[in-house]
Amino acid sequence: MTRAATGSAGRPKRGGAMAAVGSTAAVKVIVMGLSGVLGIITSRMIIQNFGTDAYAQYGLLSTFPTLLPFADLGIAAIVINAVAGSSSVRTDDFVKRSIVTAFRVLLVSGGIMVAVALLITLAGWWPVLLGEGLLPDGGSLAAGLCLAVFGLVIPLTVGQRILVGLKKTSTQVASQAVVAPFMLLAIGSAVMFSVPVGSYLAVISYVANSLVSVICLIVAARALSPQIGSAVKLVPRVRSYRGVPALGLAWPMLVQMIALPVAMQTGRLLLSHLAGPDELAQYNLASQLFGIVLQTVAAAGIALWPVYAAARSAGRVESPTVPTLWFLLGGLVLGTALAVLSPFLARFVSGGAITLDGWMLVGFVVFVGLQAAKYPVGMYMTDKTGLVFQVLPIVLMVPLNLGLSWWFIGLVGAAGPVLGSAISVAVCQLVPNLWYVSRDLGRRRAEAASSAAVDQPADGDGDGTTATAGLDVDEQRGDETATDQAIAERAVAERAADERAGADDRAGDGHRADDDDEKEAR
Repeated sequence: MTRAATGSAGRPKRGGAMAAVGSTAAVKVIVMGLSGVLGIITSRMIIQNFGTDAYAQYGLLSTFPTLLPFADLGIAAIVINAVAGSSSVRTDDFVKRSIVTAFRVLLVSGGIMVAVALLITLAGWWPVLLGEGLLPDGGSLAAGLCLAVFGLVIPLTVGQRILVGLKKTSTQVASQAVVAPFMLLAIGSAVMFSVPVGSYLAVISYVANSLVSVICLIVAARALSPQIGSAVKLVPRVRSYRGVPALGLAWPMLVQMIALPVAMQTGRLLLSHLAGPDELAQYNLASQLFGIVLQTVAAAGIALWPVYAAARSAGRVESPTVPTLWFLLGGLVLGTALAVLSPFLARFVSGGAITLDGWMLVGFVVFVGLQAAKYPVGMYMTDKTGLVFQVLPIVLMVPLNLGLSWWFIGLVGAAGPVLGSAISVAVCQLVPNLWYVSRDLGRRRAEAASSAAVDQPADGDGDGTTATAGLDVDEQRGDETATDQAIAERAVAERAADERAGADDRAGDGHRADDDDEKEAR
């Protein structure tokens, strides 16, 4: 990492980073606007032609990706950090080995998901696992097909991780624009030709989302050419081509990915078991509407990951405090605006069959604001120590959220899971993460000041200090994303410093010899 990469004075280009976040949010708003309009039309089509029970099952099965994000086994952190921290992504062998590792892990994970889908379907366990939200006619088979398609597509998601690491999150977001038109066209065709697909609507959504993974992988392959093509060829060569050590960053990500869905995405399951189809349909509709805002916030938040990863690699201290405040304000404003429009949207989508009560609307506004506020600090904490710190609070959030949601369902019905999730996010994520970040910023600023005082050359020549500072920080923190190239750059810098010191010594010896000659001449 050279000075040119960080600006003329070695400072981060804050405007560029926030511009990337803003462009990602803008693209997401456009995509979600298109998807929201088409999704509302699609939902209305489903309710009118297949009934509210089919719509309830459609929402239940569509949550598999949110219930099973741990299927990538935490490999996203490896790929994103490796790509974001590299100064030559097209030729960096560490980047290639990271991609090879990701493909190998995800092929195994996807195969397991397909096998599990087959086992559960043949054993007839889906009604036990998913409750009364399944349709008796074809619901179990549809659940098995959804999980199988999900498993088959998992290896292709490497492309999305690479685009995030390349700071092309806006491109990754733009690719999602194909989902809603595909869904509308497919379901509209089924209605037009009277095809009885009421039980299999969710399967169509999985096929549509698989197109996003295919598009992103193609775009990433072109951006990194020839890295991905070479990586695919090297995947089966397990013995001759080794991957990267993935456990250090993967295990805390994996624990979080297991715990977070259980804590945050089990609302539908609880309602399916504790309430009924009507409450489940209400929750589905509210989640769909407010999901437009949540997905926009998430896309903008993920765009910050490579910003903080690159800052760590360069030894910069990049604070998430100001972005946290902006995200909180933006989440509350957008959530409130959608709450005002929700009664009209709900009436249009459901034809008056589904209404959203005040508890549901207030709960989602608060939940959106808290979710937005946690993204900047969460993206700051994507190094090893930050990820490890998040494990315990998130694990504790599982019983807290389940207990609160269970309790609130008995009090307020369909809004119960939303209120439980909002309280859990505040207690177990936002507050502890803010405490960690404040302490970590203070420590890193003190280390940076101490390092600057020690490493500042007497002659004012700052060559090499910017290039090596980030590597020193990475080594001290146990960050496993430092590359062989960075190590080589550091060695070159140290060798150059030694040569300059030797040259100075020789020059000093020459001056002393001249002085001795003058004395002898006198």
